[in-house]
Amino acid sequence: MEEMKNSSRFKRICVFCGSSSGKKPSYQEAAVQLGNELVERKIDLVYGGGSVGLMGLVSQAVHDGGRHVLGIIPKTLMPRELTGETVGEVRTVSDMHQRKAEMARQADAFIALPGGYGTLEELLEVITWAQLNIHHKPVGLLNVEGYYNSLLSFIDKAVDEGFISPSARRIIVSAPTAKELVKELEEYVPQYDEITSKLIWEVEVVSYGPEPGVTL
Repeated sequence: MEEMKNSSRFKRICVFCGSSSGKKPSYQEAAVQLGNELVERKIDLVYGGGSVGLMGLVSQAVHDGGRHVLGIIPKTLMPRELTGETVGEVRTVSDMHQRKAEMARQADAFIALPGGYGTLEELLEVITWAQLNIHHKPVGLLNVEGYYNSLLSFIDKAVDEGFISPSARRIIVSAPTAKELVKELEEYVPQYDEITSKLIWEVEVVSYGPEPGVTL
C-alpha cells in the first residue's frame, strides 16, 4: 500500500529555477523539499545543470536520495566558476535552444521554482508549447511565499483583456508547497482549445552526444 501511495505517473520532471539562492531562506528550503518530494515519489530530475543556487540544492537533494539526475547544459556554461560542480549525468548541447528542447523532450512534467529571467523564459516557453498543442505535459509553479503572485496577476489581466483564453490560463498549475504542487500535477488533465487541438506538429528527434572530455 505504501508503494502505491508514493508511486507517480511521471518518470522524470524538469525543474526550472534560479542559479542564485534568493534572499529568503524559504526559497532554499523549498528547493530541498521539492527534491525530497521527487525522491519520495521515485521521480528522476531533469534540470539545467550546475550546482549553484537553487539549481544546486534541488539537484543535490535528488541525487542524495538515490534518484537519477540529468543536467542539460550548453558547453559555453560548462566552466565551474559559472555553474559549479555538476552532479549526476551531464549532457552538453551547443546552445540554449537545444538545451530547452532536450529538457522538454526528456521530461514528463515541468516545475518552476523561484528564479529570474532564465527561469521565466523557460517557463513561458513550455506554457506556450502547451497552448499550441506541441505537448500535453503539466506545467507547475512552486509559488513560494507568493513569489509568482505578480506573474499570475498579469496572466489573469491578459485573460481579462482577451489576450489569453480561459482554457490556456488553466495550463498553469500553482501551489505554495512541493507536496501540494506535485499532487496537483499528478491530477492535471489538459483541456484543448478548439483551434489549437487541430494543429499537428512534426517532432524532430535529435540525439546530443557529450562534448569531448565530459564524463556521463
